[in-house]
Amino acid sequence: MLSKIWAFIKRDALQAVSYKMGFVGQFFGIFFGVATFFFISKVVGTGAAQYLTKYRGDYFAFAIVGMAFNSFLGVGLSSLAGIIRREQLQGTLEAMLVTRTPLSLIIFSSALWNFGFTSFRVLVYVLTGYFLFGMNLNFSLEGLLAGLLILLVTLLSFMGIGMISASFILIFKEGNPLDFLMGASSGLLGGVFYPIAVLPLWLQPFSKILPITYGIEGFRKALLVRATFQDILPELSVLTIFLVILLPLGLISFSYAVKYAKKEGTLVHY
Repeated sequence: MLSKIWAFIKRDALQAVSYKMGFVGQFFGIFFGVATFFFISKVVGTGAAQYLTKYRGDYFAFAIVGMAFNSFLGVGLSSLAGIIRREQLQGTLEAMLVTRTPLSLIIFSSALWNFGFTSFRVLVYVLTGYFLFGMNLNFSLEGLLAGLLILLVTLLSFMGIGMISASFILIFKEGNPLDFLMGASSGLLGGVFYPIAVLPLWLQPFSKILPITYGIEGFRKALLVRATFQDILPELSVLTIFLVILLPLGLISFSYAVKYAKKEGTLVHY
């Protein structure tokens, strides 16, 4: 089993690195993104302090952590769907799905490289903000471990959403409403670039039904306000509920989509 997992990771890593310009360009994009929010924070100044009190009034740190964490949503929504679409176009999807390898192993192995590399990009975001732009961090070892736990639970929740998203691709080939709906609503309501408190009161309850809201809040607590495991327990509890619902739902929906495509003979269609 480990050899199969490694084969998936090696395949995806080699493919990513083979596009050297695009691979390296991602890190330049991180630098320019962090720099942009550094200068935006100068414009914001103390004007947002009333909304950022629990984050020590630091909009720059608030935005960088949100932007870094938001990259998990993107990879969670589109990673597996993108892989499925690529395999369809290359004509290798049917060969992969009709092997004796369990479907669950194929799904998780296919997502490992993207999630692992995104985790590294999150680290680069934070380190770039800290070392090059003086971003204020305030965490303990316990807080850092708490943040990693939040990251893991959120990642698995997003993976469930990603499997549901990939199911649309398997059945409809083109058109993925879940990708747009989750991406747009999370950016608007998830507290990525601004605190939820600035939203109109009638919109704020909608942010509570998005897993990214709790993931970002817990991660910010861990990195910016020296949180403990006890401090992140509310966010972790809600994320665990999302995980218990979304991951099995994702596996069930993707399994159904594969069976449907096999029955209709459309696995090779694109």
